[in-house]
Amino acid sequence: MNTRMKQMIYGGGLALGLVACTQATIPPVAQGQATYEQYCAQCHGAGGRGDGPLAGSLPGGRAPDLTGISAANGGTFPALDVMNQIDGYFREGNHASLMPEFGEILADGPTVILEGADGSETPTPALLADLAAYIETLQR
Repeated sequence: MNTRMKQMIYGGGLALGLVACTQATIPPVAQGQATYEQYCAQCHGAGGRGDGPLAGSLPGGRAPDLTGISAANGGTFPALDVMNQIDGYFREGNHASLMPEFGEILADGPTVILEGADGSETPTPALLADLAAYIETLQR
């Protein structure tokens, strides 16, 4: 193998390793915030309190306040439940909720493996996981 080929292979590996380290050490909140601003803030508001510009058109004039999810769950953020609500997984065929199902929209792109409480591993759209991670930062 010539020196140029070694530089390409090892250089590429080093760059790939750095990208992987960066992704592993930097929380995915930046992407989650962008996704939140695009799909959620219109109803839930910039701070997640249910006071977005479209909230007034909803019954009761507000969307659910997302900042108290952890408090309502004994101080623990129920990430799986939040992702299921956003995805629409539990609501399939039941349109009692006014919240749109975002599963198909957020399914584009890479997936991450999330481990459940029972140790099972589930491929999950990265955009959905990032969005849940951002919503967790909104907790009071």
